[in-house]
Amino acid sequence: MSLCKSYGKDKVIFATKEDHATPSNVELPESEPRPGLILENGDINWNCPCLGGMAIGPCGNEFREAFSCFHYSQAQPKGSDCYEAFSTMNECMRNYPGVYKQNLNEEEDDENGAGVASMIADEGEEEDDVDNAPVKPESESKTVATKAN
Repeated sequence: MSLCKSYGKDKVIFATKEDHATPSNVELPESEPRPGLILENGDINWNCPCLGGMAIGPCGNEFREAFSCFHYSQAQPKGSDCYEAFSTMNECMRNYPGVYKQNLNEEEDDENGAGVASMIADEGEEEDDVDNAPVKPESESKTVATKAN
């Protein structure tokens, strides 16, 4: 026989050994499947955690326009008609370097195929600028400045 006491908004239930001797008869409802990026009706789920908050950030409107353009694009190759929307989004991201990582060396991005995803900043981590580290020519010294971990 269990006992229940209320303390304001809290309820404390005291259960006896006999209360735990019988199995529970509580039935939980079936959990509904979580929607992914694309909803059943074909619309984009802007609340999908897979977007990493991009749809609600400072460039959320620009991101939604560019992503929508790509998703609904009928052009071949897909999204080739969305250059202007992605360019606008890219310019917006450049205005918020604290939120979006700046890729100053665009040639390196093109070689590595990093694209827009690499512009998302790693929270709490900042990239050291090693390109500006003073390095003496080999003729002057045998030591070379390196990045410390």
